[in-house]
Parts: sequence; C-alpha cells; structure tokens
Amino acid sequence: MTVTVAPTSNFNACRDIRIAVFVEEQRIPMAEEFDVIDDVAQHLLATLDGTPVGTARVYEKGGVGYIGRICVLRSARGHKVGQKLVLAGLDVVRDMGLPTAQLSAQDHAIPFYERLGFVAYGDFYDDAGIPHKDMRRDL
Repeated sequence: MTVTVAPTSNFNACRDIRIAVFVEEQRIPMAEEFDVIDDVAQHLLATLDGTPVGTARVYEKGGVGYIGRICVLRSARGHKVGQKLVLAGLDVVRDMGLPTAQLSAQDHAIPFYERLGFVAYGDFYDDAGIPHKDMRRDL
C-alpha cells in the first residue's frame, strides 16, 4: 500500500473526509467544523493507493505555523497516514520560514503527537465537546 501526502486545491475531497471523521464519527456539528481559516489555509490531502483518505490544513498566525483538522478515515487507520500528514504539515511550516509548529490535540491523540516531537502545554479545554490540549514543536 502506498501513502502519499501533497498540497491540494481539491477542497471537496478534504471536506468529505472531515465530514466523515469529525461530523459523522465524532458528532461535531457541521457549523463548528468549517470556518474562515479554510479560505486561507494550505490543505493537504493524503491518499492510500490513490484514494483520498486523510487531510490536514496548515496556516500561519502570529509567526507560528498551525497544523489543524488532521484526520484519517477509519478504513485507512493503521497505515501511518496520520504520521505522514503531520510530517508533511511540518514541512509546510518550515517552508513558510516559521520556527514553531502548533496544534490542538484531542486528549486521546496526545501520545501520538508526542511521538512526533510535540510537547503539550497549558490546561485542557473543551472544543466541540471534546477535551483538547495545545501542543507545539520547535523546528
């Protein structure tokens, strides 16, 4: 199986994956899933043997690169798609010339991001009914 991750202008594919994971699987309201950041972010699309299976978005705010809305379809989990999405996101942040990457991790995903070099900081907070914690990684 071949996993590829690349920037995309195919927002519809990214949108469909986010709806499947965040709206349908995690029950996040549609109105909370999409925002104005989608208009300015660089979107990444992961494919598994040519089929879209994961996505993330990367954007700059206040001199920090943010990687967000990282998700992988249930059927594609276990193939390191999430890891490749995060690493590709870090490459985008580096290409922006930014020294730090930050993300908002769901509580169950913190160990995953720690394995990729992110460090949690601050208190847990609620985002769409799910506990999250901010994490950052210096580049």
